[in-house]
Amino acid sequence: TTLAEYFESAKLPVMSEIAQALIRTLNNPDSSAAEVQKILAQDPALTANVLRVANSAQFGLSRQVQSLDHAIQLLGMARVRSMALSETLRTAFPDVPGLNRMAFWKYSMACAAYAQWLAKLADMDTQQAWLAGVMLRLGELIIGDRSPDSLAHIEELPNHSSLRWERAHALLGFDEGQVTAVLARHWNFPPAVVDGLQNASNPMQDLPFTMLGGVLHLAALLADSPTPGAAAVENFPPDVVIALALDPR
Repeated sequence: TTLAEYFESAKLPVMSEIAQALIRTLNNPDSSAAEVQKILAQDPALTANVLRVANSAQFGLSRQVQSLDHAIQLLGMARVRSMALSETLRTAFPDVPGLNRMAFWKYSMACAAYAQWLAKLADMDTQQAWLAGVMLRLGELIIGDRSPDSLAHIEELPNHSSLRWERAHALLGFDEGQVTAVLARHWNFPPAVVDGLQNASNPMQDLPFTMLGGVLHLAALLADSPTPGAAAVENFPPDVVIALALDPR
């Protein structure tokens, strides 16, 4: 079965108009904070979530952030937009039997954080990397809907990234990131995000090398580790580290 054939009978989540508007700003380098604010203001739940993050302990502000405008000034347009998009993605997918939703999203948020850190080391767009990290495993939710038995086998313990990718290719001929890449293309995400997701499982396979694919590959490996530290970093695939010109010390 090819990816195209696989998607013919798959039920694709529908992106909200708000999410579609936010994605359009991703594709427009001239998008402004005011434009993002105007889009978010249409959704009270997203606005409340942004304000909650802005008022979280990590910022230690002496006074409460009460407006979307102030939150965007504090967090930055790119971060607010990425947070809002990840929240809409999370709500667009139904629960999938056999997949622990809490563990799935905990992993996805960890992957996003590591992707952002690695992107900063590699002097790349950190918010784009964060968003792609959140999205990387979304393809599993499509696989779970379309092929529950396949997902059950892919998710057998231990289920760290390398094993999941290997099992998915053996069963389906493609992996979760490549399914997510089709979704990202369908939703009109920027080509760099699509290419990064497409190459995340094996970033050295295609030339030219895709920087975001390399970052996502390493972020997924880090997200697998219960206590990622120096040992996890030292076990990175050296060819990917060299291609990204990383010095993670």
